[in-house]
Formats: sequence, C-alpha cells, structure tokens
Amino acid sequence: MRPLDYIIHLILSGIIIVGVYQFYFFTQRHMLREAREFNSSLDEKIPFWPGWSWVYSFLYYPAILYINWIVTDEHHFIIIIFTYIILLVLQMAFFSLFPVSTPKHWRTINTGKSWSEKFLLFVQKFDDSSNCFPSMHVSVATLTALLALGTLGPWVFLFPLLIACSCTFTKQHYLLDLPAGAALGWAVYGIYGWLM
Repeated sequence: MRPLDYIIHLILSGIIIVGVYQFYFFTQRHMLREAREFNSSLDEKIPFWPGWSWVYSFLYYPAILYINWIVTDEHHFIIIIFTYIILLVLQMAFFSLFPVSTPKHWRTINTGKSWSEKFLLFVQKFDDSSNCFPSMHVSVATLTALLALGTLGPWVFLFPLLIACSCTFTKQHYLLDLPAGAALGWAVYGIYGWLM
C-alpha cells in the first residue's frame, strides 16, 4: 500500500476510536437494569497503584493504532474495522443487559495528590464506575494482540497482560472482568478468521 493509504487509515482509525467511545458512554447512561457489584475479598486485597493509569490509557491506543501497519489492503482494513465493531456490539449487549459497577469506595481511594492520581481522576470524569464486565480494555487488547501475532510473535500477549494489570491496579475492574474480556476478544478473533 502507498504511504498515503496508511495515513488515511490512521486518520479513519482515530475517528472510529473516538466515535466508538460515544456508544460506550451511551450504555453507561442507558442501562436496562441497575448495575450490580461483585463483592470479592480477593479484589479488595489488590493494592491501588495509580502509576498504572498511564499504561491503562497511553499504552492502549498506540497499540490499537499499530494494527494499521499490518493491513495488507483495503479489504483487510474493512474486515479489521468490522471485527472491532462486532466486539463493540457484544460489549454493549453485556453493558446494557448485565451492568456491573465497581464499589463506590474504590473511587475514594484516589486522593488526587500525585500526577498519576490526577490523571486517573481525569479519566474517571468520563469513565463511570459501571461497564465493568467483561473488561472492554482487555477484550480489545486481546483482539489487537491476536491480530498482531503474525507480525510481532508471542510477545504481543504482553500487551493484554499489561492492560489487565492496569485494570486491576487502578481499581477500574474486578479480577473476574479480565478473563471474561480476554475470552470475548478471542471469540471475536475467531469471527475475524471466518470473515477473512
């Protein structure tokens, strides 16, 4: 493909990412039932390490945009975008039909004193405590890693692993959300294989 094609794909990908999050926020405001909380002593024992907020946000998006560099042609680009949309629709179904929220006291742990805490508070202004199960961060990271596996090798699985750690250490997710998100991302990758 021409360099211009990669630039166009990057721009379109950025627009799609911003657009997709509008659907994510829509489900937070329009849940079909009250959000539940998972009470787990194991989750409560996980420490709050706000420094992971940078991984939670700043590793996530560049890794997703990397997928543009493995695209072979326009058909491949369309199938990849469509696969991410399928994942979004499935996530929205979970968020609307089975809403799960983190405990309110997890949000009060953050004192906002350090730069990491301030940044996490900024993220949380937009990202409510609901839309937990399954973890969209982990499902997208898993799908992205599987898409990049052929070009980067097994090292790509460090990406969903780091994202999963950031989800727990920032107290944005329960442990149960993580394997559920990984399984959903893996299942949608199977749909990608079928479409290709």
